[in-house]
This record gives sequence, C-alpha cells and structure tokens, in this order.
Amino acid sequence: MGKNINPREAARLKRKMSIRKKIAGSQERPRLSVFRSDKHIYAQIVDDTRGMTLMAASTLSPEVREGERTGGKVGSAKLVGQLIARKARDSGITKVVFDRNGFIYHGRIQALADAARDAGLDF
Repeated sequence: MGKNINPREAARLKRKMSIRKKIAGSQERPRLSVFRSDKHIYAQIVDDTRGMTLMAASTLSPEVREGERTGGKVGSAKLVGQLIARKARDSGITKVVFDRNGFIYHGRIQALADAARDAGLDF
C-alpha cells in the first residue's frame, strides 16, 4: 500500500483483500463489484476466469444522468442498481456474486444491492 494513504482507506483495502480471497466471479456466476466515491457510485459485472468486465453502470452513465433526481446519492445508487440488473438480464445473466469491495453494507451500497435484487438479479 502507498506511503501517504488514509488510514480509513487502508482499512477498506484490507477488508477488500479479505473478501476477494473468498469470492470470485465465473462465467456461470460473475461478480457484481461496487465502488463508491464521494460523488459517484460505480457497479460492474466481472468474469474473473477470463479477466473481463462484462458490463458496467455508474452515476455517470447517460441513462442514470437523464433519470429523475430524487433521493440524493442513495436515490442515484438505486438507479445504478436497476440499470446494472437490466443490462445483466438483457445479456442472460441472472445470478451473480456480490462484491461490496470492502465497503460497509449500508447506505448507498445496500440501496444499490436491494435495487439490483428487486430488478431480477439473484445473489
């Protein structure tokens, strides 16, 4: 890890490595990885056996930016969850492994996961 890294970020990266040792995405059940920054939230579906990102969605996606702006950052996270689930369903993916990327399962991460589940993803 870097020399001048924030202690909170270092703790998150430590949790992330602990999680990633246990889970991996496959072709049959890819990994839904979530990253959250101060302003945005990103989700991508990854096949770790091939090392490929199959699809991605974020608050920077045109579909989300044009959507209604209610609920602040949590509302935006719900839209991203619905979008990634819709993209996955359209390409035939229904089951995924959820990777919270070291973030606490709360707030925006939970909102994205719940929205993806409600939109048809199984995890």
